[in-house]
This record gives sequence, structure tokens and C-alpha cells, in this order.
Amino acid sequence: MKSKLLLIVLSLCTSFAFAQSIDVSGTVVDGSGLSLPGVNVKVKSSSQSTTTDFDGSFKLTGVPKGASIVFSYIGYRTQEIAVSGTKMTVKMADDAKSLEEVVVIGYGTQKKREITGAVSVVDSKTLDILKPARIEQALQGTVSGVNVTTQSGAPGAGLDIRIRGIATNGQNSPTAIIDGYVGDFSLLNPNDIETITVLKDAQAAIYGTIGANGIILVTTKMGKKNSKTKVSFNSYAGFQETSRKLPTLNATEYALLLNESYANGGKPIPYPNVSGLGKGTNWQDEVFQKGAPIINNDLTISGGSENITYSISGSHLDQEGIVGGDKSGYLRNTARIGLGADLSSKIKLRTNVIYTYFTRRTLNENGLGSVLFNALNVPATLSPYNADGSFTLVPNTTGLGNEIINPLAQIENSYNDYNYKKINGNFGLDYKIFKGFTLSSAIGFNTSNSESKTFAPQISYGGKVFDVQRSSVTQGAVNDNNYSFDLYGTYETKIAESHNVKGTVGTTIFKEWGNGLTATGFDVPNNSWQFADISLTKGISETLTNSSYNYDQRRLSYYARLQYDYKEKYLLSGMTRRDASTKFGPGNKIGYFSSVTGGWIVSKEEFFGEPKFINFLKLRASYGTLGNDQIPNYGYLGLLNGEATYVFDGAIVNGSSTGQVPNPDLKWEEAKKFDVGLDIKILNDKVYIVADYFNDIRKDLLVPNIPVSGINGTGAPGASAPTLNAGSVKNSGFEFAIDYKDKFSDSFNFAVSYNVTFLKNVVQEVNNGTGFIEGGAFGVGQPAPSRMEVGKPIGYFYGYKTDGIFQNQAEIDAHPSQLALGANAAPGDLRYVDVNGDGKIDTNDKTNIGDPIPSATMGFNIQMNYKNVDFAMYSFASVGNDMVRNYERTLSDANRLNYVLDRWTGEGSTNSTPRVTTGATANNVFSDYFVEDASYFRIQNIQLGYSLNPNVAQKAGLTKLRLYVGVNNLYTFTKYRGFDPGASFGPGNRDNVSQSPIGAGIDYGFYPIPRTYLMGLNFNF
Repeated sequence: MKSKLLLIVLSLCTSFAFAQSIDVSGTVVDGSGLSLPGVNVKVKSSSQSTTTDFDGSFKLTGVPKGASIVFSYIGYRTQEIAVSGTKMTVKMADDAKSLEEVVVIGYGTQKKREITGAVSVVDSKTLDILKPARIEQALQGTVSGVNVTTQSGAPGAGLDIRIRGIATNGQNSPTAIIDGYVGDFSLLNPNDIETITVLKDAQAAIYGTIGANGIILVTTKMGKKNSKTKVSFNSYAGFQETSRKLPTLNATEYALLLNESYANGGKPIPYPNVSGLGKGTNWQDEVFQKGAPIINNDLTISGGSENITYSISGSHLDQEGIVGGDKSGYLRNTARIGLGADLSSKIKLRTNVIYTYFTRRTLNENGLGSVLFNALNVPATLSPYNADGSFTLVPNTTGLGNEIINPLAQIENSYNDYNYKKINGNFGLDYKIFKGFTLSSAIGFNTSNSESKTFAPQISYGGKVFDVQRSSVTQGAVNDNNYSFDLYGTYETKIAESHNVKGTVGTTIFKEWGNGLTATGFDVPNNSWQFADISLTKGISETLTNSSYNYDQRRLSYYARLQYDYKEKYLLSGMTRRDASTKFGPGNKIGYFSSVTGGWIVSKEEFFGEPKFINFLKLRASYGTLGNDQIPNYGYLGLLNGEATYVFDGAIVNGSSTGQVPNPDLKWEEAKKFDVGLDIKILNDKVYIVADYFNDIRKDLLVPNIPVSGINGTGAPGASAPTLNAGSVKNSGFEFAIDYKDKFSDSFNFAVSYNVTFLKNVVQEVNNGTGFIEGGAFGVGQPAPSRMEVGKPIGYFYGYKTDGIFQNQAEIDAHPSQLALGANAAPGDLRYVDVNGDGKIDTNDKTNIGDPIPSATMGFNIQMNYKNVDFAMYSFASVGNDMVRNYERTLSDANRLNYVLDRWTGEGSTNSTPRVTTGATANNVFSDYFVEDASYFRIQNIQLGYSLNPNVAQKAGLTKLRLYVGVNNLYTFTKYRGFDPGASFGPGNRDNVSQSPIGAGIDYGFYPIPRTYLMGLNFNF
């Protein structure tokens, strides 16, 4: 009887339990009513979950009545809806609450509304639109205060990133932190990136000695919890062409000009009969390739369960250059795996490993004698080939010099290969020891090796400096490694419901080491690239043909940060870091870097009232000290890495000598950064405004090659003057950014953004004995054209000012003598300004005639969607930057640009372009005649896309299918005559990595950025 009673009770309980659970089904749609596949649907406080199918439909069984279901999807607000019936339709809203987004700030995260520093973020949506071959390109025009310049338009060429100006004559690039470890984000696949966060002010002090140039935090994509496996494939293909050709003289114009030049110089004319010459050879048409291909494919597989997330991806990029065909190209392959696992309720594991392989082929560029330099200067009267098919030789005459050669022959005989392999990644654990306290540890690593090979075949260009008497092959191998270990604890608590406190304390160990070897072999068998290997060469050289190096650098750091807010409206953050580095001597190994940031969310005050026109208003400020140690290793020591020759027993033998003169007093560069700004949202969060004033003073600049007594042997091969802390530079300016986003209907939304940065750069101190530092090159044998000097912008151009053209002899007689510049003036010559008023024109009249640093940069971007069609345009402008026109060889017989057709030919004919002559003249000395305003406005990207209706895509088994066409680098509006007003390439620094800003902005014939036409598709399943 008892057993029957128990059975009845259990049956009633079971029936009651089932009565409290129901099956729930429904559909999830976006703002326009289109179904959303792949939305995560989870019963709150339960492991029960699913995802929507192709139609946006879902079904959950046995859901407790009254329970809440959470709907989440990337790019949309997470919604929580209580169960009230068996059917529901959920409309997902765009995630407009950007202030609630979590932003990576270094050793932790913070809500965007609570950030007190100058921080900007670029997300994966922007990268999807821009389709950059290199990630740095995505920062140009999208982030205020950031300027990205190309060193060259050649495939795989480097780009320089400058955050709030140029502060040092050494390494100016920011440090990239990839998922918590130092890395090179330029090699990453852009499709692997979730966000790029730029720390521009003192908030970067948490990174101490590597933070002075700014910090770029890169977060890679990871899978999402409780989501089905998602496969995403992105592909595009296109072709490239030069974005610009320079208008050089055709054969007839060249011959007529040369006749006039020779006649003015009192010489017989070289072309008595110009009829029949026609247009001749356009050497740029011969050199530039049309339809150079570019192909990119990448595949990502991601997903996750309740405890594990994963993301696996691979990519392939193949880009051919617009100059040189198969002699110029870049191929990059990447593979990545990212995993996250909740090992328990307290322990979380995360790992991310990336493999990169690329090969690059290059041509001679950025200097006298480069391929494009020759293409501009070879006369149009010469043919590319002789009758027998061999390359034409450029005559070795005084009028054409000995460095101008046939650029097609130059390309044919160029053999430069480089390949690079790298594995980098991190492994990390988070352990929640008790409520509010988490201990985190991570190991990050980079290991790479590269090989290079350059073959110089035996060749004669007709007695030119590029003639090679003995064939040779030079091979190099480099191995670079580093690892970092981070251990830090984070404690977060709330006191009395109003006080929020978060503290972080940690340590970092960093070690970097590597080695390199370079050797040259002579007399390559058969004078052929096929046999270009040192193992096959048997030639002997009397000079040293090999070199090697190794290095070992370490850094030990401790850091702490305290973040506090009161009622989420008064914000305060303080941080400090202690770094000890082996780059400096015993007395200066340790540096301390601290900062404080604060903010006030005014819109949370009671007196502010209910949000009306202004929905959010925050004032913030920061001040702190950061460091820079980006110099070659062992600068404080004397090393035997110089070359020397000695006489033993009457014979000359090779030996070693001291290299750079040591300086045991070397210490950190210090950057004192101040920033005050505001963030404001208006018009129902449709308009977001950010404004900042900043002041950055860099002290104790690490200046290389300070002049010292020659008795130290600083002029010997491999030797150099010491590096000293001998300068100071100030950058100040104003940033402003405004974004407007609105959804006008379920079918149409629109977004537009504009940002501008005004910058002033001034050198405050140069303590090197002379008061200035020179750099760069102009022409042949002329003094350095660029300087770093107190009161001037770093790298400004130092030369003569001009004041038009002498029209007659009377004007010459009334003007101070210009004989000291190399020749007496004649009518039609440039008139130089007597700057110091001493009655003569000489070197004392040189002055500031321009600088390469823009006074303002800005970006203007538009995005819009109408139903299934999307459109985007990104543009960038630079104002106030000057550039030196140095791609024209100032020789009488070299070809010219067609502006010389408006030259001076007689009194009153022109007051801007001097006469042509083979006689002696001072017209070619470095002056503002060769300095041009290189301001420009560039349409960087235009893209038009169409997404197939999900209901149609479902029939093909897809959740998304998008087709698009686009153009990168569509057009550049500028008055500058050269190939690219936005390019910059300075002299190499002693670290063999960075370029000095002293000598940047001098155009030797920059390889132009190609215009690229793309067609691509994205699909998910």
C-alpha cells in the first residue's frame, strides 16, 4: 500500500514539474526585418542553448516557465526576454551603446565610458571594408592623431606609423602588443583582427620604456561560447596600375630644349634636324606594368561550447609589383589557431599561435640611380632595344653623367630575393582565487628566421658606376627571438555601493636574442642566377667578404595601476612602472615611469538634468612620463666590431678595431605627455564628438654620431661617434573627431565620420657641439639639405630662398653678388635672397625653406546601407607638408618634366622657371625652387557591395553571401609634381631598422602606391 502511495506522489510531482516547463520556438530578425542566422540563444542560468538556423528560427524544449532567454549576436545589443508563451519574435537592435563596449587598455580592460585617457579603436568592420594588404593602412584617416606614411608603393614595403608627431631622430614607431605580448602586427592577416586600440597619451605609461611613441594593442578574433561551428571564407582578386605618371618631355620637345640649352652655353646644337623624332620612347610606359595581379584568400573556422572556444584561420596573399614584373612581388601565407577553455569555474586557459611566411622580391629604389629615377631621366630620343634585341646603352657623356642607365636593363639584371618565417603567440591562464581577485599569467614569444640573396651579374652599362667587373652573390641569414613572461593580479571590489576600486600589480620578464651572418662569393658560374650560391663560387677577394653579429637584450619590469570611480562619474587612475634594461650602463639601467589620468562624467550629475540635446558628456585629463630605449644594443660599451687593416711582416692583413665610441652615461629618452579632452554624445546618441589638446615633450633624446675628436678613429670602417642624450623635441596640437550614425528607416542607415589633427613640432635642444644635426642628400656632392636645430621643426629643409628670375642685366647689377654659389648670375637665372643683409649671397644666407611634417591631417569617411546594398568611402588629407623634388638629375642632357617648356626665354617671359644652359650657373644649388608643397587629398577606398537575401542563400547552404567591387587609392588631388606626395623615406639609423626624420621628405623618385581594382566575395556557412 505504501509503495502505491509513493508512486502516486511521484507521478503528481512529475506532472507538476512538466506543467512548469514548456517548449519555446521563435524567429530572430534584424532591424529591417531580415532573419538573422547564427544568433546565440541561451536559457539564463542554464547550460541549455542553441543558435538560429538559416531562417533565423530556433527551438528550445523544456524551458521553465518564467525563465529568461538571452539573445546575443556580434554587432547587436544583447537582449534578455522572459518566457511568457510558446512563440516569440525577437527583433535585434544595432549595438548603439558604444560607451558600454569593453576596450583593451593594457593588462586589463575598461568600459569605454570610464576611460580617462586618449584612446581610439578600429574594429573588424572597418578592416573588412578597407581590405588592406597591411594592417597599418587601416589606421590612415580612421584614427585622429595617427599618420601613416609609405616608404614605397612596392609590394611588401614598410609603412611608418607616427602617433602625435615625430619626437626623436631615432625609432619613432609605436610598440605593437598582440594579445598581450610584443609583436609585429604588420605581418598579421587583417581578417584575423578583432580590434586595434591606439593608446596615444600617458595612459601608455603602464608599458614604461616601450611606450613613449604610443602603444597599439591588437586583439585577434576568438570563437564565441555556445555557438555552432561557423565557416567564413573571404576572397578578392584584382589588378593594379600606377596611380600616376609624370609628364616628361617627348623626343621632339627634348631635342628642341637641348638645342636651346647648348646654344645658350655657346656650344654647337646636338640635334640640327629634329623632324622625324616624333614622341620617341616614354620610359615610364616601358617600366610600369599594366594589370599587375593581386589575389587574397582567407578561411576562418570558429565556434564554441559552454567551456571551449576556438578560431582557426589561414590566409594567402600574392601581389605583383607595378614595376619590374616578376622582379618585384610579395607573397604572404599565414596560419593561426586561437583556443580558450574554462578548465573549471575558476581557471581559464587561452592560447593563440600564429605562423607567418613571406617572400619578397625587390628592385633598386629610393635613391639616385633607382629604376624610376632612370625612367624619368633617360632621354626620350633613345630606344629601349637595339636592332639585335639587346638593351640600348645610355651614352657615358658629361651631359648624362655616369649613373643614368637603361632602366629595362637594370630590371633585367636585378636579382634580390628575401624570405621570412615566423612563429609567434602566447599561452595564458586566469585563476580566480577568490571573489574579485584574479591572478593572470602569460607567456608570449616570437621566433623568426630570414634568408636573403642578392646576385650581381657581370655586366657593362657602357662605363657607368653600375658596371660590374666580377659577378658576385651575397647571402645572409638572420635569426631573431624573444619571449616575455607576465604575471599580474587584478582585484576589483565595490565599497558602500558608490566606490568602485580596481587594482593591478604585476611583473614582466622580457628577453630578446639573435644572430646574423652575411657573406659574399665572387665569380658565379655561368654568370647566372641559376648558379648564384656561395657554395659554387671560387673567386678570392682581397677585402673582407663576410660579417656576423649576435645580441642579447633583457628587461625586468614591475608595474602597478589603481583605478577608482565614485558613482561612475568621478574617475581616477594612477599607474607606475619600473624597468631595468641591459641596453644601458650600470648606473642607468633602471627607469621609473608614472602617470595619472582623471575624468568627470558631467552628464551623470543631478544638475545636468534629463538628457536632452546632450546625452553624454565626459571631461578627462592625463599627465605622465614614458620612456624610449629603442636604440642598438651595447651603446654604452666599446666593442671590437669595426674593421681595420694592419701591416705584419710587410703584408697588409685584415683585423678588428673598436666600433662605436662607448658612452657609459647613456640613459632613457623621457616623454612627458599631457592631454586634456572631452567626449560628448548628442542627438539621441547619433553624434559622437571627441576633442583633445596634447603636449608631448621628449627629453634626453638618444642622438647618434655626436662629433668627437678624430683621434678616436671614428672614421674607420665600422666605427662611429658615440650616442649621447643630447636633444629635446616638443609636439603639441589639437585633435577633433566627429561621428554621425542614424537609421532613417528599416531599409536605410547612414554613417559619416570626420577627424582632424593639428600639429606643431619644435626642436628645443641640440647638445652635440654644433647646435644642429644634418641629414639627407640632394643632387651629387651638395651639402646635406635637412637639419635638426633649435626653434625649427625636426628635419626641416635648410637652403636658399629665391625671389623670382633675373629679367635683365640691370637687375643683376642692382642685386648682391651670387658668385659665391658657383657662378655669376645671368638674365634668366634664379635670384636668391640676401637673408642676413650683408650685401652678398653665400652660405650664411641659408635658412628654413620648408619641412616634411604636415601641420594638419584629416580623414573623412562615409558608410551607408540600403536594403541589401552597402557603400563605403574612406579618404585622407595632409596639409602643410613639403617635399624636395630630387628625382631630376641636374645634368644638361637628362630628360626633364614638361614644366620646363615654360622656362625663361627672354625678358618678361616668366618669373618662375629659369633658363636652360650648358654653361656655368648657380641654378642647381639647393633652394626653395626644389621644395614643393606636398599637401594632398586622397580617396583611399571606395567599395560597393551586395548581400544576397538569407532566404535565397539558404538554398545554397549558406548563412551569408556578399559580393563587392572596390577601388583602393582611387585618386590623389595635389599640386606636387612627383609620384606620391604622401611617401616618406629617411636615411637609415644605426639600428638598421628605422629611418631618421632628418632627411625624410626627399623624393628620389618614390615607387608610387598602386591604384587597385578589386572584386571579391564573402560567404559564411
